[in-house]
Amino acid sequence: MAESHPTHHATAVLWGTRAVLLRGASGSGKSRLALELLAEARRRGIHAALVGDDRLMLQAASGRLVVRAVAALAGRIEARGLGIVDIGHEPAAVVGLVVDLVRECPERLPDRDKGDLVAEIADVRLPRLPLWIEDASPVVRILAALAEADEMAERIPRRHDFAT
Repeated sequence: MAESHPTHHATAVLWGTRAVLLRGASGSGKSRLALELLAEARRRGIHAALVGDDRLMLQAASGRLVVRAVAALAGRIEARGLGIVDIGHEPAAVVGLVVDLVRECPERLPDRDKGDLVAEIADVRLPRLPLWIEDASPVVRILAALAEADEMAERIPRRHDFAT
């Protein structure tokens, strides 16, 4: 059966209730970073799971971005030096953070007014973290960005919220 949505070269990990979408060039470390996030969640006792590795389907739904694994790759991730390994996974998740793995060190103080920390995918605006592929503490930065995204989400009312 053919996939009904175009695929995207990315990896996604569910962390708690929202997914971290990892984007970057081939060999930039998306799969390695996904495995590190899963290991950190296990260490902290937080629910986390792979959504998909390498190719994902992204679709807007009710103002949110939903990510799904491509069926042929569901539950599989590349572990460099080990090959393709089977791993537990979630079939779908709502994206809460986009992490772009970049080859050049990002600005030390990004310009929020220029939109440096926002990604727009399928008309859905999401918090974005540009992450240098040589960063020594990528998981720490991702967790800080997730916490900041949570704080922002609490201050911004959802479309269905209204005053009575």
